[in-house]
Amino acid sequence: MSVKLGHMEIEIRTEKSLTEELAKLLQAHWIFCTSTTPIEHVYALDASKLFAPGITVFGARVNEELVGVGAIRELDAEHAELKSMHTLAKFRGYGVGKAMVAHIENFARTQGVKRISLETGATEPFKPARQLYKSLGYQDCAAFADYVLSEDNTCMTKLI
Repeated sequence: MSVKLGHMEIEIRTEKSLTEELAKLLQAHWIFCTSTTPIEHVYALDASKLFAPGITVFGARVNEELVGVGAIRELDAEHAELKSMHTLAKFRGYGVGKAMVAHIENFARTQGVKRISLETGATEPFKPARQLYKSLGYQDCAAFADYVLSEDNTCMTKLI
């Protein structure tokens, strides 16, 4: 899928393996999460666990440069989880995250998914992410799957 946003064209495609470029982006995600949240409340998946059955990983590229990542994890036949959403800092504010969520939602619909849930940080550094999800129709919800809510995290969900 390709999305034109102003002067940028964002191409989103399925990532088949953990490339060096993807590993660097996921490392940036891990550093962001662990630098802003106590480790016991960080639920980011280790990069090696992203390429497991039931998880599909997507990369967002601008001029062939990997600038964003997102994944979807099947929870059951009709419920999936949005995982590992991250956009490189220099590309934030251009719609990469919004395009990624739209792409993942469309993919999920084709798989028969009716609900997508997510866990994200509840602190100030995660405010832009929470605002993005709210603007796309996600609402706060109770903890799901193996999550435990704390002062550092929150869960959101959306029927699609």
